[in-house]
Amino acid sequence: MTAPAPSNPNDGDFPWWLVALGGIFIVVGVLIISNDLYSQIIQVVGRGVWITVFVTLVGFSIASVVGLALAIMCLSKSVILRQVARFYIEIIRGIPILVLLFYIAFVGAPGFVWLWNAVTSPLVNAGFIEPMGMRDFSLLWRAVIALTIGYSAFIAEVFRAGIQSVDIGQIEAAKAMGLKPMHRFRLIIFPQAIRTIAPPLGNDFIAMVKDSSLVSILGVADITQMGKVYAAGSFRFFETYSIVAYIYLLITITLSIGLRALEKRMRAKWE
Repeated sequence: MTAPAPSNPNDGDFPWWLVALGGIFIVVGVLIISNDLYSQIIQVVGRGVWITVFVTLVGFSIASVVGLALAIMCLSKSVILRQVARFYIEIIRGIPILVLLFYIAFVGAPGFVWLWNAVTSPLVNAGFIEPMGMRDFSLLWRAVIALTIGYSAFIAEVFRAGIQSVDIGQIEAAKAMGLKPMHRFRLIIFPQAIRTIAPPLGNDFIAMVKDSSLVSILGVADITQMGKVYAAGSFRFFETYSIVAYIYLLITITLSIGLRALEKRMRAKWE
């Protein structure tokens, strides 16, 4: 007889931490509404929310697709695909996100522009298209590409671990039924692997929300950059960065609660 899986000891706890945090958010929210200075700061800083959301959603979506492809390559029967994927993952995981951001923005982007102009030079000379300039490759997209590359390596390991957690007997049974590799993955492997994949993937998404603040280094007008600009002009550093921290906490805590509820619902469904 198999012993039941131990339950999470935190499942029965009343979320006092959430009550305390909610109280803090309410107090700060009332202060923002009632204080003209804080209201002005949040209006300025809030303009960067949509850039933060855009960078996070687009970067994470592409990184997830690339990460899944890398995970499949790591588990491929081809030694070349496995080695290429492992080379990419180990190199990218060893480079800090900030350094990668600078490298893509000031080395990778100019290199791409030069290569594009070299390849399309016949069309440029014939007058069909204009040569690409550095300003045509916006800093926003350089930042998105850098975050995509950086997170794809970590997400690849999440997908790989999840896929390998599936019982080999399930896969062998699918093979015996004559299912093709694509059908085995879609119908048998991935639905079971998502149980392992979902929690760390959600954590990576929240981490990318926070790491999206690094794009302010390039002057991209996200939450952090708007805060930097306002603080530099008004010298209201305490008030400005308190609002910046408040907005990030509001986003990440909301996401964390939502992902935890989704995880609990999925766990109940699987059980």
